[in-house]
Amino acid sequence: MLKSMTGYGQAQFDDDNLFLNVEIKSLNSKFLDASFKLPKILLSKELEIRKIVTERMVRGKVNLSVDIISKNNTTAKSTINKVLFRNYYDSLTELANEVELANAEDLFKLALQMPEVVVASQTDALDDTTWQIFNDALETALNDCINFRQSEGTALAEELTRYIEQIQVYLEEVIVQDPQRLLQVKERIAKNLEDTLQKANIDENRFEQELIYYIEKLDISEEKVRLQKHLDYFLEVMQNEQQGNGKKLAFISQEIGREINTIGSKANHAIIQRSVIGMKEELERIKEQLLNII
Repeated sequence: MLKSMTGYGQAQFDDDNLFLNVEIKSLNSKFLDASFKLPKILLSKELEIRKIVTERMVRGKVNLSVDIISKNNTTAKSTINKVLFRNYYDSLTELANEVELANAEDLFKLALQMPEVVVASQTDALDDTTWQIFNDALETALNDCINFRQSEGTALAEELTRYIEQIQVYLEEVIVQDPQRLLQVKERIAKNLEDTLQKANIDENRFEQELIYYIEKLDISEEKVRLQKHLDYFLEVMQNEQQGNGKKLAFISQEIGREINTIGSKANHAIIQRSVIGMKEELERIKEQLLNII
């Protein structure tokens, strides 16, 4: 079954000692693009966390955000980086003087709010209990996100099936119209042949060979068969449980487009051309949806 690259999952843990929140968001991307926002207590485990996330999410633009708050850490406090504060304050004062700012009373507050001036100290090291709690929460969030992706993938599969079925409807119209098209082509060639033979001396054997070649170039029998096989294969791959069907479906859609274009270029028939245009419209809808399939 198909999976969308769009997903969301969240998990929380909250007791008297610890609050933990894990949030995962994913959007469509050509490759796996994972970004993490981790508290300092988990930075030493980033590679391990990345391995877990990338193995489960496979593909897409994935964002993992984690918040951990220790409730019983009475020693935790904020510290001020005085050197950095002074550098910011001096730079802001210099700029204020250059632009002749009349009121520079807020410079102190502004410098205090600059990045990394006020630093929340973290005295707690990562213990086994907190790590296990985080792992459980991460697993829950990942499962939620994957279930979300599966639900979205089911909806996308229904849409793709409708588009493929509509292409098949247009293909049936082409199949019905093709005998009439060939008859019109033969009648037109016969008339032109008659007119030509009356006006000039022509090598009939050579002319017959050229005529057969021309008729073969207009024949779309093989294209109709191949297009139907590609449509059937597309539906078959959608039911496959294997990961990464999105790329395979994209390749199949390219083959579908190639056969549709060939039918259009060979047909030279107004009604069939309308069916070809309809098939192209449905194929564009398919390609747009495939951008979000894993």
